[in-house]
Amino acid sequence: MVDHHTLHVGGIRLACQVSGPPEARPLVLLHALGKDSTDWDTVTPAFARDWRVHALNLRGHGRSDWPGAYSLELMRDDVLGSLDALGLATVDLIGHSMGGIVAYLLAQEHPQRVDRLVLEDVPLPRPRERTSLTRPEGELNFDWEMVVAVKAQIDTPDPAWLGWLDEVTAETLVVAGGPQSHVAQDGVAELASRIPRGRLSVVPVGHLIHEADPQAFVDLTLPFLRADSSRPKSRM
Repeated sequence: MVDHHTLHVGGIRLACQVSGPPEARPLVLLHALGKDSTDWDTVTPAFARDWRVHALNLRGHGRSDWPGAYSLELMRDDVLGSLDALGLATVDLIGHSMGGIVAYLLAQEHPQRVDRLVLEDVPLPRPRERTSLTRPEGELNFDWEMVVAVKAQIDTPDPAWLGWLDEVTAETLVVAGGPQSHVAQDGVAELASRIPRGRLSVVPVGHLIHEADPQAFVDLTLPFLRADSSRPKSRM
């Protein structure tokens, strides 16, 4: 059963899908740019057997508020505020693409809040060639202003983010999508090497790993998350 919650964080509302046993360890899922919490529906049931799963809608996406102010740092702070609102002291955290950037920013700034971290085909924070944006036609499930703001940060990230990767103390699994992905795979590999407790695995199905091959994604991430079953349940 999936419950739909609305969290009030920093003056905005954030939508969150929650499933799994209430007493289980908390797992937070952060979606990619232009997606929302439903993007995890194919893999959530597998995680929800042993975790209390919280799939957040980041600001500017889906049923969360579209406040007009956007940055990856604001999204990081929204996630931190969501953990506080949910009473979660420490969580396991999975982030895909943009959601993975938000995840490692949180793990850099507040390492005590993240136990195990999974980064799914996440770009290394180095400048990359900018490409033009074309707004899709029709009604969107996300704020186009958010896309413009966030893509500019991904193309030209804060140089400090790269240096701060060694501040991530969480056991970290970096999952690369292989040569079919548009994300530079040498950068994904470097991301894993720069995180002190990082390791790299490749699922060569492209950028949308958990969508293209949900079973492979689950088979890879579940043993990693289960590696220390004696961990306490991490509620405030």
